[in-house]
Amino acid sequence: MDAKTGFFYFFAAVLLFASFRVITARNPVYAVLYLVLAFFQAACIWILLKAEFLGIALVLVYVGAVMVLFLFVVMMLDVNIDSLRQGFWRHFPLAAGIGVLIALEMSAVLIGGFRISEEPKAPVVLGQAAQQVSNTRELGKLIYTQYIYPLEVAAVILLVAMIAAIALTLRQRKDSKHIDVADQVRVKARDRLDVVKMPSTQPYVSDATAGAALGATEKQP
Repeated sequence: MDAKTGFFYFFAAVLLFASFRVITARNPVYAVLYLVLAFFQAACIWILLKAEFLGIALVLVYVGAVMVLFLFVVMMLDVNIDSLRQGFWRHFPLAAGIGVLIALEMSAVLIGGFRISEEPKAPVVLGQAAQQVSNTRELGKLIYTQYIYPLEVAAVILLVAMIAAIALTLRQRKDSKHIDVADQVRVKARDRLDVVKMPSTQPYVSDATAGAALGATEKQP
């Protein structure tokens, strides 16, 4: 077994462990962190398969943006774990059945790939050709030529989703506190600040003098 195969088995084992911990972790924050670890291991496996662009995109997009956003959302929502655990065993048979069905379908698809009996043709020539071709360059040519219209449609959908998210957060709520920008621009210092002129020093008044002055003030009708 060479080093590449050893790294593959190592990354695959950590990926399976992290995936298992994602669905078994009691704390949702730990589940998100294990999902980040799973994404890292998947990116390493893709890099071993010479799919560098997919590996870097997985790290930058999912780990660097999506999962960090999920982590902040989970931490800010303060999810009640006890309420989420209610009814777990009641829905467990249905969830287990769906999980077994998905596992069988994936096995039926993947096992067919291991039944290839024919030897690869000209492996040396294919290896030399793979070294001369850049995956990122070929993927960029394919996206911006043959799949340019699906790319633009996806960009428009993401733009609409972003605008919708901003519109939902800016809706009028009773508990939201905001200040009108126009009022902030029109405000002036004299409307918000009262300047009171006071002497810098005052004469010293003893306690006896102050008491006498206070008594005289109280005696006046």
